[in-house]
Amino acid sequence: MKHYEVNFDGLIGPSHHYGGLASGNLASHRNALKTSSPRQAALQGLEKMRTLIRLGYRQGFIPPQPRPALSCLRQLGFSGSDEEVIKQAGSQAPELLSMAYSASSMWAANAATVTPSSDSHDGKLHLTPANLVTTAHRSIEHPYTFAALQRIFHNPAVFSVHPALPATGAFADEGAANHGRLCSEHGQPGTGLFVWGRQRGGDTSDLNFPARQTLEASQAIARQHGVKQAVFLQQNAAAINAGAFHNDVVAVANGPVLFYHEQAYEAESQQAAFAQLRELGEFVPVCVPTAEVSLDEAIRSYLFNSQLLSGPDGDMSRMTLIAPTECQEVEAVAQYLQRLTADDSQPIRHVEFVDVRQSMSNGGGPACLRLRVLLSEKELEAVNPAFMLTEEKIDALQQWVRDHYRDSLHPLELLEPEFMHECHKAMVSLQQWLGCQDLYDGLM
Repeated sequence: MKHYEVNFDGLIGPSHHYGGLASGNLASHRNALKTSSPRQAALQGLEKMRTLIRLGYRQGFIPPQPRPALSCLRQLGFSGSDEEVIKQAGSQAPELLSMAYSASSMWAANAATVTPSSDSHDGKLHLTPANLVTTAHRSIEHPYTFAALQRIFHNPAVFSVHPALPATGAFADEGAANHGRLCSEHGQPGTGLFVWGRQRGGDTSDLNFPARQTLEASQAIARQHGVKQAVFLQQNAAAINAGAFHNDVVAVANGPVLFYHEQAYEAESQQAAFAQLRELGEFVPVCVPTAEVSLDEAIRSYLFNSQLLSGPDGDMSRMTLIAPTECQEVEAVAQYLQRLTADDSQPIRHVEFVDVRQSMSNGGGPACLRLRVLLSEKELEAVNPAFMLTEEKIDALQQWVRDHYRDSLHPLELLEPEFMHECHKAMVSLQQWLGCQDLYDGLM
């Protein structure tokens, strides 16, 4: 039976703005309170999805979350009509209004952790939404993410969609951004690579920014999914301090390949984990030396936040890197990629550059925008077809974006009640187009 790795990208919502809400995300802070373009952001994201379809890959999407999150603002003590809630939050606590309008669910790599059916003891595909408790604006996402994943992967005989882990610091979970999978072929059993930044009782005095993933959360997900083979690997504090708030900022895995920066992992942990990976199956580490690409250059270009893909037919011998155009603009990275693709000793043979600058300016590259889901032919047939894309559907979604999204948005415009109504109108239109009339019911 054939297997396909399907990318489910987050459809960028109409409230995409630069709020500077994420501690440790250098791009987010650098561009805080600048003017964004929600329309351009969503169109860029959809064009990236089109690029993958044209390259021969299956592509799905996850709808944007309903924003503003008025129920959250009411829970925080703002009251009155919807318009009054917006005005109160905007005048008394603008950072909370920004939180309630955050479009950060666009970064679907944080939506969930996924274990393919070939890797689980019960033979089902498992998904667990990330609780994202480290940052307030993302911690409010997981209830809707759970509902959305249940709708997309709606056959319980094939898929198990679990609720998020308990929303406490001990089980802080960031989803697939700190998880990878290594295997010889897509349809063969693989190993879940769980990357963590801190553990209970551990010393975090060397961290300047939060370590968002705990070892305990990674272990819980592995148990919950019944993972047959799991390896746990600790992030390097130097990488976190440099702005690698997730592992996918300094590493990406596909098939037997782990493409990673020399400073991505804590040395002893890396040595032990790599030995385990070699024992468990084929393992091809591709290390980018600091001498060739510094941590700063890697993070500035988001080299590792690229999508690393086998061929559309699953060919592991000729992989493609879907990289942000910023990789062409950082000289050391551009030169490294030329050497990499010319190196026959490893399988990364081609680089496809995509423009996702609006997302990049808020700290998310091509890999942040997608959730990877490995599906057999039978499982692919069980996915809700409303959320699978064709070029014609992308055309329709792009027209929806042009009809409903502002070309520019400054954070001060969030205070306008009219903007709230624009966002609601867009969501109503989307659920009508999808044929899912209750997609946002009771949430706006």
